[in-house]
Amino acid sequence: MPRHRLRIGAKLVPQGTTIAALRAFWRLADESGFDHLWVYDHLAGAGNLATVTEPDPAIELFDGWSLLAAMASETRRARIGAMVTANAFRHPGLLAKIATTVDHLSGGRLEFGIGAGWAEYEHRMLGIELGGARQRIEKLDEALRVIKALWSPERFTDFAGEHYTLDKAVHAPKPLQSPHPPIWLGGTGEKRMLKLVAEQADVWNTVNHDGVAEAARLSGVLDRWCAEVGRDPGEIRRSVQLRPDPRRVVDDVAPWVDAGFTEIVLFFAPEQPLADLEQVAERLSELRALL
Repeated sequence: MPRHRLRIGAKLVPQGTTIAALRAFWRLADESGFDHLWVYDHLAGAGNLATVTEPDPAIELFDGWSLLAAMASETRRARIGAMVTANAFRHPGLLAKIATTVDHLSGGRLEFGIGAGWAEYEHRMLGIELGGARQRIEKLDEALRVIKALWSPERFTDFAGEHYTLDKAVHAPKPLQSPHPPIWLGGTGEKRMLKLVAEQADVWNTVNHDGVAEAARLSGVLDRWCAEVGRDPGEIRRSVQLRPDPRRVVDDVAPWVDAGFTEIVLFFAPEQPLADLEQVAERLSELRALL
């Protein structure tokens, strides 16, 4: 499999923090040489996003895509994205327009991260249908086809799917990036989600919940789906989100690079994000030397 350039990203989630802190984080990360910067896409704050079933009204949270527009103006070099957008929150035609606007605001630096969605409580509180796993992935598949069609050079777009319909839809301007901003898909379902990654994605993203060995196994599953759908697996970059110890970040990242993951997204805690970011920034040259 071809080896891609190793890129290091920084992610500060927009909950339990302030706009001033987010701006300072983005500026420092951009100036320090991180390759990409990330927010996330949620509608209510939560104490533990891995297990939460109810929102915590005491936790303040900002909208991810609004923040990306601000990030586009606050930074100059780093690529930017939401890791990942919940598909059900927005009609794909609306999301395509928002993403195109951010791509223009950033001068063509958008990385388009999207997933099927999972937080039932966020959908329930606003009356948004979430659906079962199969339905969510089917809707995500259709949404991606809609978005790619709207981003294509065609002036008018028709689409008749089970979940979405377009009638001579107009989308102008088109994104600055051609054929479109890179598409990052997050998810680990072996039967459907990884097949969709093989068919639609430029980057597959996972979160370090079960360790590098399990992620490497899933990467192998993705390789097999690529063979099934006729896609070169080397075309799809492998990405992981990690919460490193800033003092040993090189040791934390090294096993993932050895396993073929070349898009590394590092979480930073909101308690002291600038201090931790500075500490990791000092090790960027060592991190890039891992590959």
